[in-house]
Amino acid sequence: MDLKSGYPFWAVRNGLMQAFPHLERDLQCEVLVIGGGITGALIADQLCRAGHDVALLEQRDIGWGSTAASTALLQYEIDTPMVALARRYGLEQALLAYRACADAIEALGELAKPLREVDFQHARSLYYASRTRDLRELIDEYELRQQHGFAVHWLDAAGLQAQYGFSASGAILSELAASVDPYRLTYRLLERLRGDGCQVYDRTRLTRLQPTEHHVVAHCENGASVRCNQVVMAAGYANQGWIDQRVARNRSSYAFVTDPLHPDELGALQETLLWETARPYLYLRSTADDRLLVGGDDDAVDLPARRDARVDGKARKLAAKVGKLFPHLQPVMPAFAWAGTFAETEDGLPFFGPHPQWGPRIHFAMAYGGNGITYSMTGAGIVQAAIEKRRHPLAALYGFARLG
Repeated sequence: MDLKSGYPFWAVRNGLMQAFPHLERDLQCEVLVIGGGITGALIADQLCRAGHDVALLEQRDIGWGSTAASTALLQYEIDTPMVALARRYGLEQALLAYRACADAIEALGELAKPLREVDFQHARSLYYASRTRDLRELIDEYELRQQHGFAVHWLDAAGLQAQYGFSASGAILSELAASVDPYRLTYRLLERLRGDGCQVYDRTRLTRLQPTEHHVVAHCENGASVRCNQVVMAAGYANQGWIDQRVARNRSSYAFVTDPLHPDELGALQETLLWETARPYLYLRSTADDRLLVGGDDDAVDLPARRDARVDGKARKLAAKVGKLFPHLQPVMPAFAWAGTFAETEDGLPFFGPHPQWGPRIHFAMAYGGNGITYSMTGAGIVQAAIEKRRHPLAALYGFARLG
């Protein structure tokens, strides 16, 4: 599956950090994780630290799928506002989802501390009204979050102009957010796991799963097989191909990064993630070396050749939006531009757990939407609980049963 176009910044910056071996012989383990992106790495790490015997297979080089194209904004704010999520599933469930994302940011920060050069940085998140007609709903969202203990502040038009230097009718400023280099985080986690005895293989393609009552046999393209008790399918957007039921729709998102800017030019953007109420939304963050990373202008294109052809034009369009918002940054010049496939669920929530099509020994990890990394951190706990036959408070909300 062709997941990206152009020159993703993390791949350009880091290159191929290290080659892992490919699987050449039959293998046995307790849990087999399929997928060597950030989702697979986080789940494998959680299971290994919990004492499970884990092996991981990746069909490409490690981190070379959608992880390399991620813009890695870490937010507890879900693409579906809390107000809308509460209307759909009830306030208790909406709060559970938002608080889980908040906890995931803190957990990711702790996970990153002993790892080298993964550029985890705490930040704030500014969610602004793109249009005046969005203001009432944004105020309702702010009031609900504040009422339930989230660290948020309201900025009116004057406050926005004073603190951030652009014009909008209002915004929610959240104290909790972060950013990271997702490519390096994936590599560092899997390097550590391999050092601790977890088996990690790349360039090994899964072709068939054979579940039985007592175990699963995973067959690979080169003839090798893995016999295990449980399988976790963390293969990103390729997971959809293993389920007959359509659970999400693929889209394309576009991004670019500038050359390093002077800190005075970035100003408050050095420590603030920025996004808007419009859909699709513009979003911005800085990098550890003071570049501005800009993304958005998503579309329904799911054909690699068409996506490839749109990268440069989309980058120019995004740069024009940033220049209009922050005139002092003009001209905004993309240094590297890219696009990536992402999947969008109807309610903005992910899917973690077994699917009826495959039975209880095969777990799917589908961290779809704009919160992929925080969802994956939460999902690691959901998968671990399922494997250990424990209840998890989010298993139902993030499970396939909600589809009806």
